[in-house]
Amino acid sequence: MKLDILVFGAHPDDAELGAAGTIAKEVALGKKVGIIDLTRGELGTRGTAEIRDQEAANAATILGVSVRENLGFADGFFTNDKAHQIEIIKKIRQYQPDIVLCNAIDDRHIDHGKGSKLVSDACFLSGLVKIPTQDGAGEAQAPWRPKVVYHYIQWKNLTPDFVVDITGYEQKKNEAILAYSSQFFDPNSDEPETPISSKNFTDSVLYRARDLGRMVGVEFAEGFTTERFVAVNALDDLI
Repeated sequence: MKLDILVFGAHPDDAELGAAGTIAKEVALGKKVGIIDLTRGELGTRGTAEIRDQEAANAATILGVSVRENLGFADGFFTNDKAHQIEIIKKIRQYQPDIVLCNAIDDRHIDHGKGSKLVSDACFLSGLVKIPTQDGAGEAQAPWRPKVVYHYIQWKNLTPDFVVDITGYEQKKNEAILAYSSQFFDPNSDEPETPISSKNFTDSVLYRARDLGRMVGVEFAEGFTTERFVAVNALDDLI
């Protein structure tokens, strides 16, 4: 299956928090989108890896993505080395995305910055013919390099290089986020409080989207940073 867009997240819920509105919109536009989580979030204070597996599956259904996988890397301890890069290269070559979305380049959680660089490096290496990989059936994979890599924004208020109008998809974004009921605000939960379990945090995701939208003249938007200049065919493309 060739995907148009492949979204990576260090943890289940990263893709939803950073890019769920964009994902839902692209799916509605007929694009094939997939999500790959690097870890199962097993070090998270609340919930368990098994609970988060089910929550991730529920969120994927809400967003309508074509595929969701988990690479099972060690939460908190994966590194940007050859072994991890090869596993990501295999997925890039399998799904041949034109666009890759991945974690914020700098963030509060150490896995976000690590995951961002790991995926970005693997996207480049995936295009090199002298790096051999095999698919699950043992067949040799052809090189493939995505056209672009974009980074969504997470905890820190990074300045985006561009924003995507997600007006009309903000509720789908919120629904996908709240599919992770073990992680986010629940007044009836007796689990320990975390930086993301408050109502303020959950509300902040949508008011960030509303604020980014305000600055570009729409209701809601999601921001992304880029690794290179964004090119357009004509000035009208920027309206």
